[in-house]
Amino acid sequence: MTGSNIIDLNPEMLAAAAESKAWPFDEAKKIIARYKGKDFPETVLFETGYGPSGLPHIGTFGEVARTTMVRHAFRVLTQDKIKTKLLCFSDDMDGMRKIPENVPDRAALEPY
Repeated sequence: MTGSNIIDLNPEMLAAAAESKAWPFDEAKKIIARYKGKDFPETVLFETGYGPSGLPHIGTFGEVARTTMVRHAFRVLTQDKIKTKLLCFSDDMDGMRKIPENVPDRAALEPY
């Protein structure tokens, strides 16, 4: 991967990453294992998403952060030789459980 996001790790750090039992590294190892004996695609796509319903909260951030951590672990374990891309999307397909208290004219939304 080119640009300012190049991962430059010394051999000791790479060895530690390969032995790591931290869950982002475990998940990255599972992705790598899927391609054992096969060629990796040109780009490995990491996807994450969240629903825009309600106010943003730590869970919204957490979803993106977890995927980013697994992507980073993958890049470390593959020594950044495989191109990756992060796709983050937001959709409004979640059903609304309740109308947030701070929404103006809440009564207008009650039928939905």
